[in-house]
This record gives sequence, C-alpha cells and structure tokens, in this order.
Amino acid sequence: MDTMRDRFIATTGRLLDEDPRVAVVLADISADGFTPARQKHPERVVNVGIREQLLVGAGAGMALAGMRPVVHTFASFLVERPFEQVKLDFGHQGVGGVLVSAGGSYDWPAGGFTHMAPGDVALLDTLDGWTVHVPGHPDEAEALLRHAVADGDERVYVRLSLQSNVRAREVRGDGGFVTVREGRGGTVVAVGPMLDNVTAAVEGLDVTVLYAATVRPFDGAALRAAGHADVVLVEPYLAGTSTGAANDALADLPHRVLGLGVGQRELRRYGDMTEHLAAHGLDAASLRNRIGGFLGHR
Repeated sequence: MDTMRDRFIATTGRLLDEDPRVAVVLADISADGFTPARQKHPERVVNVGIREQLLVGAGAGMALAGMRPVVHTFASFLVERPFEQVKLDFGHQGVGGVLVSAGGSYDWPAGGFTHMAPGDVALLDTLDGWTVHVPGHPDEAEALLRHAVADGDERVYVRLSLQSNVRAREVRGDGGFVTVREGRGGTVVAVGPMLDNVTAAVEGLDVTVLYAATVRPFDGAALRAAGHADVVLVEPYLAGTSTGAANDALADLPHRVLGLGVGQRELRRYGDMTEHLAAHGLDAASLRNRIGGFLGHR
C-alpha cells in the first residue's frame, strides 16, 4: 500500500492537470516527488527552499490572486515555525488555502523533536475558521484532499501520517463521525490512524466506537446521539486537544471526558514510530487498560 504522502503527491499532480486554479508551494520537502508536475506546470509548482515563512506567505499571495494554493511541508515547519504567517497571511487577510503536512507527531523519530509536531492541531485551534482533516488511510487522504481543494476558498489543514489503518472508511469532506460499532458502556472516539489500535483495544468491550477523519468542525451532534455520559477521545496528537469540543457538545448533560493522545513530555530517545506509540500509551494494549479503567470495563 502506498503512504498518505505518496497518495498526496500523485493526487495533487492530477489536480494540477484538472484545475488551472490549483498551485503547489513547497519548501524542499517532497520536491523530488513533484518533479513531473513541475515540468508540466512550472508556473504553478513553486519550491521556495527552506524558507517556511515565505512558503506560507507565497501561498497566501497566490490565494489573493485568485488561485487555490496547496502548501506543503512537515507539520512542524508548516504550522509551528511560520505560525504568524498562517495567522495573518491567511486568517487576517481572509483568504483560503490548503495546508498539507507530513511527519505527524513522531513519524520520523530520528529527525528529533524539530521534526515532530504533536501540538499542531491544538495550535490551529487558536485560530478561527480552519477545517482540520486527519485521514487514517491513503484512500481517505485522497478523498479529503480533493474535497479540500474544491472547497471554494476555505482554509483547510490536512494532516498526513505514515501510520495508517488497514482499510479505509467512508469519509465526507464536510465532516461527520462514522459509527463503527455500537455499545452501551460509553463512547470512544478514534481519530484518523488511531482507529485500528482503538478497535483492537475495545475488543469484547460493550462500547460505542465513533471514527473521526475530520476533527474541525467537531461533530458534537454525533457524540450526543451516541447517548453516553462517558467519552474517551483517542487522538494521534497532543492529548486533550478535543476535550474542550467534546465538553461543549455535552455541556447541558452530566458527563465525563478522557482525552488520550501524545503526552507533553518530550521523548529524547529516537526509537521508532511503534516505540513512540507505546511510550505515549497509544498502542492497543495500553489503550485497553486506559479505556477499560475509565469506563469501568475489565
């Protein structure tokens, strides 16, 4: 199976052929993959080099000129490093674009903490009007990317990862959680690539599992419709990022919410992605203990 990043490159190349408004702005990352597209569309595939503030500013400038920019690099260089440009050049100027990240929270541990961005979604939460997609499979990444590019002039963040579920789920570009299974003993919301580990973790437990490939806007209606007072959120980025959204959705009801995800403590040993998952308690065995303990299942 190809990776989400592979699918992003291939899909964006086709979008450049299909839509003359689409432009791609790169900062060296994935530049080799876009070589064929750059040869076909040299005026719409631009590599600014390792200049992340310019990357975002150039994308916003293209949006001001009526184009639909797709801006891409690692998450830490796309959201964290040029955050002021994301805030002002897109948000303050009121223009839209599609930010597509790679690297996720710990996809390349050997790159060190400079290449990790567990706080990217939480940081975007401080800004108004961003849609956030967190696909869990390359097929979902393609579908959500196509919707994001076609989505008028909206501001959209697509968070890609090397971690992937075995099979794709049906996703809608306008959001909406998918009910994977129903139970009576609580609700577990699995975000993007966390679904397979969550499914394995709750094997034999009487719980509802909702799948979220789009987390902003947050589908509070689906959470309420599940009908449970106890909710666990399992996210592949900073733990607790969506607990506020869940609490808001259930504000008029007695409820408890547990947010599981990447911890704030920096892990200073490289290891690999699987070891980082386990260290943050996001492997299936750890999730079973944490979810079961909170919901009273053993």
